Amino acid sequence: MKALIAAGGRATRFRPLTWSMNKHLLPLAGKPMIFYPIENVVNAGVKEIAININPGDTEVRSVVGDGSRWRVKITYIEQQGGPLGIAHAVYNAREFLGEDEPFIFHLGDNIFRAGIKNIVDRFLNTGLHCALTLSRAPNLKELGVAEFGSDGRLVRVVEKPQIPPSDLAVTGVYIYDKHFFEAFKHMRPSARGEYEISDIHTWLIQNGFRVGYDIVDGWWKDPGRPDQLLDGNILAMNTLPHESYVIEGQMDPSVQIQGLVKVEKGTKIGPNVLIRGPVIIGEECEIRNTFIGPFTTIGSGCVIDGAEIEHSVLLDNVTLKDIGRIDGSMIGRHVTIVSRQKTLPMSGHRLIVGDHSIVEL
Repeated sequence: MKALIAAGGRATRFRPLTWSMNKHLLPLAGKPMIFYPIENVVNAGVKEIAININPGDTEVRSVVGDGSRWRVKITYIEQQGGPLGIAHAVYNAREFLGEDEPFIFHLGDNIFRAGIKNIVDRFLNTGLHCALTLSRAPNLKELGVAEFGSDGRLVRVVEKPQIPPSDLAVTGVYIYDKHFFEAFKHMRPSARGEYEISDIHTWLIQNGFRVGYDIVDGWWKDPGRPDQLLDGNILAMNTLPHESYVIEGQMDPSVQIQGLVKVEKGTKIGPNVLIRGPVIIGEECEIRNTFIGPFTTIGSGCVIDGAEIEHSVLLDNVTLKDIGRIDGSMIGRHVTIVSRQKTLPMSGHRLIVGDHSIVEL
């Protein structure tokens, strides 16, 4: 099977971070979010992957590459016709996928603790036309939700229901055979102008095709908002194997390390630093006079002096200087935060803040 991974869209709820970068490149446990679905489909046996991207997007290509790091072939397909829904993104890739072969469709911002091999095996071994994964989720009004008949059978999928028909949402991994394209020919745009993937599933069910499902074992995460991405970062860090937490940077003898900590090459830490893991710190950072608490990931090239940081994600090339405590935060690339006490006048706050920012003072 081939696989298609969706990495388009504008991710307006992540602005201002996504004004300058693709949401699917935001880090979880120290690596781009999109690496998780790539690893999922590779572990399921896929050798050829296409990634759906926005027209003109070069950043995803440059970060992900040609697939050689996973020993697969990755190509890129630009979305045509504008944002017409994820079902249209699949249809847009029909030449790559072939209209006669089964394939995996994986949203690029969904992560799964147990991977997807079980549902792929079920699809291949039980003669299904479509296989879905379901999971209990708190934000059902933002997702496609499964509806079951009185006999317990799946009867349809309702997109973003005001009154959810069950507590089981359809997660972002789907497996189809050639009948996906037959179903798409019967689709019409929804009230919001999109070809809904939920309508594909409902059409297949109501027209007698075999649509199976598994309930996800453990957690899955669809980070649709910054606080959900922070939750996803915790989950991803908790599932990293202990052997991946390796200290390769230079450590001052005074540095205190408690718990699992990963420090990449070229980073210099200390003096007067306490790190309480799990913590991941990227390459070429300089950190001193700082406390770094659990579930914090720090990108490459960061400079931190005189701060307390916990449960936060810092992207590359952040500078923090004499700022006190930061908790539950996401800080974008090339951001500088310094103490108001180090500039004149010494009272008040000086802010240069872009659209859709969140600041607490």
